[in-house]
Amino acid sequence: MARVVVTGGSGFVGSHVCEALLERGDEVICVDNLVTGNADNIAHLIGHDGFDFIRHDVSHQLWVKGPVDRVMHLASPASPVDFERIPIEILDVGSIGTRNCLELAEAKGARFFLASTSEVYGDPLVHPQPETYWGNVNPNGPRSMYDEAKRFAEALTFAWHRARGVDVRVVRIFNTYGPRMRPEDGRVVSNFITQALQGQPLTVYGDGSQTRSFCYVDDQVRGHLALLDGEHTGPINIGNDGEFTMLELAEVVIKVTNSASEITFAPLPADDPTRRRPDLTEANAKLSWKPTVSLEEGVARTAAWFQSVLGL
Repeated sequence: MARVVVTGGSGFVGSHVCEALLERGDEVICVDNLVTGNADNIAHLIGHDGFDFIRHDVSHQLWVKGPVDRVMHLASPASPVDFERIPIEILDVGSIGTRNCLELAEAKGARFFLASTSEVYGDPLVHPQPETYWGNVNPNGPRSMYDEAKRFAEALTFAWHRARGVDVRVVRIFNTYGPRMRPEDGRVVSNFITQALQGQPLTVYGDGSQTRSFCYVDDQVRGHLALLDGEHTGPINIGNDGEFTMLELAEVVIKVTNSASEITFAPLPADDPTRRRPDLTEANAKLSWKPTVSLEEGVARTAAWFQSVLGL
């Protein structure tokens, strides 16, 4: 049994991580300022033996009483709507917040785990994207606060590892979806599902030929724990290597939800990547991990959850 601090633990992915850790017998200290996290995501964990919640912004100094074996830094707004709404806060949590979490890990002699992102690859010129690819990122564009915050967080993590000997793990997350996503978060899966369930047109940006690879949250969390427990520092890609165009995703959502919604088109946002698919060679070899949930199955589970929370 380990004692694990999870920052961003009431968020979409973070709450699933907290749940998985508790299920295997670990003790969890969930840290979140609830700016984009949701207390409802962890309501079923409150009162659970071995679970504590601390409301705190990790951009301010972080301290936890008692021993800590692992620090998992998942705190960061990650949705397009947040990029415009709170860009400075995103930069702060990626820089100052990462440093504070690293300092906690160093002081406690704990392993540090960073949740990075496929956004470090930007609009990639190499496809699929291996961990060795340095990326093609606009450093001052409308998505730069997230891309560059995560790139800096990776640099800081490996600097702490080399200079101070902190044991680190870095995961690069590719488009994850599933229950507990915010209905209004602006990500394409949640957008399409909520539109389809409410009989609204599905909004496809550009001509719909741009691609993404969608990883169901249960698979993502399995990958996180495999990396956390293993000996490979990373960075390592965790995602689903099935590649779908936006039009293909829209068609899957319409089919799964049995919706009569039509598809409409809108201008493509600036710096929107044209293609995105992980090279999973390292994850397969180093972690013996691969995704198992198909897009259709994952969308069906996610749609059922949205249907419940939206009261439809």
